[in-house]
Amino acid sequence: MNLLKEFLLDDKCSYLEDKEQTTHYKVIDNCSAKSCENLIQRGYRRFGKMYFRPICATCNECQSIKIDVENFIFSKSAKRVMNKAKNIRTFIRTPSVTQEHIDLFEKYHLYMHEKKDWNYSKTTLQHYYNSFVTGHGDFGYEVLYYDEDRLIAVDLIDILENGVSSIYFYYDHDYAKYSLGKLSLYHQIKFAKSANKKWIYLGYYVEGCPSLSYKSEYTPYVTLQGRPNEHEKFIWS
Repeated sequence: MNLLKEFLLDDKCSYLEDKEQTTHYKVIDNCSAKSCENLIQRGYRRFGKMYFRPICATCNECQSIKIDVENFIFSKSAKRVMNKAKNIRTFIRTPSVTQEHIDLFEKYHLYMHEKKDWNYSKTTLQHYYNSFVTGHGDFGYEVLYYDEDRLIAVDLIDILENGVSSIYFYYDHDYAKYSLGKLSLYHQIKFAKSANKKWIYLGYYVEGCPSLSYKSEYTPYVTLQGRPNEHEKFIWS
C-alpha cells in the first residue's frame, strides 16, 4: 500500500442543508483488500483510489451502518421484487468505463437533479474512470444489469473477506417498475449469504436526508461507534 496523499477538506455538507462538513481523505495506490477492509471497518468509503470519511467536529449525523447478512430475512415484498425482475440479466466483472456507462450515468444524474435537486455537473470518461474504475485492485467489481441488450443499471461493489461494501449504484429510471435499487441490494445479500460473508457495508445513514433514508429499511443492521483510526479497535453495535 502506498499512501500518495492525505488531507482534510471543509465544504458544504452533502447530506444536510445549512451545515458544513470536514472530510478526511486518503489517496492510496495499490491498496490491498486487507487494507481496504481495515479502512471500511472504521467508517471510510472508497471512490477509486480515494478513501474518505466525515470527521465533523460538531456533528455526528453520518452513521456508518452494515447489514447483518446471516440474520437478514427476505420478506414477501423482497421476494416479489426479485421474482418480477427474473428476466433481467446480470454480469459481474472488474470495473470498466464505456460510452454506455457514461450515457446511463448522465441520464441518472439529470433525473435525480430534476427529481431531488441533486447538484449536477456533466461527467467525463476520465472523471468516471478516476471515481469508479481505478483503485479496484483484486477486490472491486461492477455488476451490470441488462434488459436484453440495454444496460439499465450498474452496481459498484468491493468484495472483501468478511463482507461486501456497497460503493455506488445508478440506474435507468425508465425501469422504475423493477425497483432496481432494492433489487441490487437483495442480490448483494443473496451473494453474501452464499459466500458466507457476514456483512453488507452500506456507508452512511443520515437521519433527515431523504436520499439515504432507505438504508434504515434493511434490518437488522449495526452501527459503528465513534471514529476509530487504523490503529484503534473498532466497535459495531
